[in-house]
Amino acid sequence: MRKRINGYLLAGLFLTAALLLMTLVGAFHTPYSPTAMSGADKFLPPSLAHLFGTDNFGRDIFSRVLKGTGTTLTIALATVLIGAVVGTCVGAVTGYFGGLADDILMRLNDALTAFPSILLALLIIGLVGPGKYNVVLALGIVFIPSFARVTRTAFAALRDVNYITSARLMGAGSARILLVHALPNTLRTLLPALTIGFNNAVLAEASMSFLGIGVTPPDASLGYMLSEAQGMFTAAPWYAVCTGSVIALLVFGVGLIGEGMQALDREVD
Repeated sequence: MRKRINGYLLAGLFLTAALLLMTLVGAFHTPYSPTAMSGADKFLPPSLAHLFGTDNFGRDIFSRVLKGTGTTLTIALATVLIGAVVGTCVGAVTGYFGGLADDILMRLNDALTAFPSILLALLIIGLVGPGKYNVVLALGIVFIPSFARVTRTAFAALRDVNYITSARLMGAGSARILLVHALPNTLRTLLPALTIGFNNAVLAEASMSFLGIGVTPPDASLGYMLSEAQGMFTAAPWYAVCTGSVIALLVFGVGLIGEGMQALDREVD
């Protein structure tokens, strides 16, 4: 069992690290300019010169995928950061203190959760307009309720345990109890939630950009590139296949990390 669990985690870390390293290198250097066009190089299939082939403008798809992956990762990380920080603060306060604040914030949380998340994101984008930063804002707001609910449950379970009660009796303030005593003991719950949230953010950004209401030119993202590839699938199927494969591998790698952490958690218990 231990070998299988370690395999999940190691495979996920290896795959994710490889994609992150590729993206980091692409932030400073790409084989070709992602925006450079060449009429003589249109629709070239994958080769040593162009690993992922070229598109209808002769642009190198591999170089564009490197830049697009960086944009998608940045949006996903920023989205999860907003959702996790705000959601954790809300969940910690409501879970630890309870009372009227818990009732009000959780009812608001339930209302947001009941509304389909992608529709809520589309509503926000409709109000503020498309663009990279607006997508981060919209998805960050959408992700707050899920993190708040997970965190609230974890903090509520710790509220009356012995070491929390002892710290309270010894005069520790609420802020110290929440940050020093409670928060570290909720990481077992939060870390898998972060991996799930990251994957959901990647898919949400890709979906919105695919529909043309997310990232817009000159910025490139995997979702927007997949939308471009749809119109040239017959002439250049490698565009959709390569771009879609990177999205699938990214989600799969992070998913393996989450599965590995949950399996290790079950083994410890």
